[in-house]
Amino acid sequence: MNITVIGAGYVGLVTGACFAELGNHVTCIDVNQQKIENLKQGILPIYEPGLDLMVQTNMQQGRLHFATSLRDVIVEPHVIFIAVGTPSDKDGSADIKYVLEAAKEIGARINQYCVIVDKSTVPVGMGDQVLTTIQQELNRRQSDAKFDVVSNPEFLREGAAIEDFMRPDRVIIGLSSNNAKGIMLDLYMPILRSPERIYFMNIKDAEMTKYAANAMLATRISFMNEMSVLCERMGVDIENVRIGIGSDSRIGSAFLNSGCGYGGSCFPKDVRALIKMAEKHHVDSMILHAVEERNHQQKHVLPSKIISKFGEDLSGITLGVWGLAFKPGTDDMREASSLVLIENILARGGRVQAYDPAAMPVAREVMPKEWFQSDKLRLAEHQYEALEDVDALVLVTEWKPFCYPDIAAMKTLMRGRAIFDGRNQYDPTHIRDAGFEYYGIGR
Repeated sequence: MNITVIGAGYVGLVTGACFAELGNHVTCIDVNQQKIENLKQGILPIYEPGLDLMVQTNMQQGRLHFATSLRDVIVEPHVIFIAVGTPSDKDGSADIKYVLEAAKEIGARINQYCVIVDKSTVPVGMGDQVLTTIQQELNRRQSDAKFDVVSNPEFLREGAAIEDFMRPDRVIIGLSSNNAKGIMLDLYMPILRSPERIYFMNIKDAEMTKYAANAMLATRISFMNEMSVLCERMGVDIENVRIGIGSDSRIGSAFLNSGCGYGGSCFPKDVRALIKMAEKHHVDSMILHAVEERNHQQKHVLPSKIISKFGEDLSGITLGVWGLAFKPGTDDMREASSLVLIENILARGGRVQAYDPAAMPVAREVMPKEWFQSDKLRLAEHQYEALEDVDALVLVTEWKPFCYPDIAAMKTLMRGRAIFDGRNQYDPTHIRDAGFEYYGIGR
């Protein structure tokens, strides 16, 4: 099948590469010319395990191509995916201008029937706007080209995107056309082998499903983070509570880990966008407001623990930080807890030596330049280099190399003997028996 993907960011690139891997002819389009030139040379704009090899292999096999405009697509597409960004606008709602720009370009270019698929996370009702925008362009051209609009939200976890795409729990498809249904079945059957995990619904239902899913996961995280605060005050170990309630089949164990707050490109902006949708329809989203506020407070838990130990004035205190990305398996630092932590430390005169296995280049781009100019922040080349002469280790991102630290090396390198575990990754008893002070979340 001939597929065009508009947007060569995280979702678009994974979608395009995976469909090419299945034997389709795919062209990924992005208006950023430098990004496209880099992709043609095999240089990816994101870190995602296994994606670089998949992109290079399918380029070499002639199945995956890159361009800056639909006019450069060699073959007429059967399916066009819209996978552009929908960042938070100033008021918290989703910024849809890139989606509408893509729809306008589609209407200006298509000449035969094709299915237009919204892969971007878009507000409920966006499918209607995409349809209207495309039809207006066709009318302007006096073209009778036919098309259908489909909502096919993505549920990719950063760090496991290829696995999620190739072996999905489910595929959600919103549509109102039998022609489009047949084409979408043809697209996804090689992945699923069975239609039982493809859920068809109308377009608005599919659009809402994406937001509701992310909001539910964010709610579980915020609920457990709130329980961790209560547990800590009452002398209860949240980890045992997590195991206890997670064993209940009605609840399950996923997304019950307490920590120092969630971040990334999805949960924060999608919760905010859903709140704005609720406001627009005069619904008081009490739970969503609480989820957002708890997450905001949770990102200040680690700084509060550090201040409780060392005092408000952190002058002369150096902290080693392990992990900058919002989660392991990615270099994404959007709304990462590490940014709140480092800002708090530096504002109180402290110093930071940080290391992340993937996010170091991104950190140099997204962190304020004055942080580096003050000589208070240093990015280390190795995880143990980040511990040289520090008063404490702060674990922010639970990367696998951090799971079993070299205790002997830590004792030699570190000036102090404190570990602040922002992800409850370590066994408190083991850490204390090794001669360190342990500070976890709700423990």
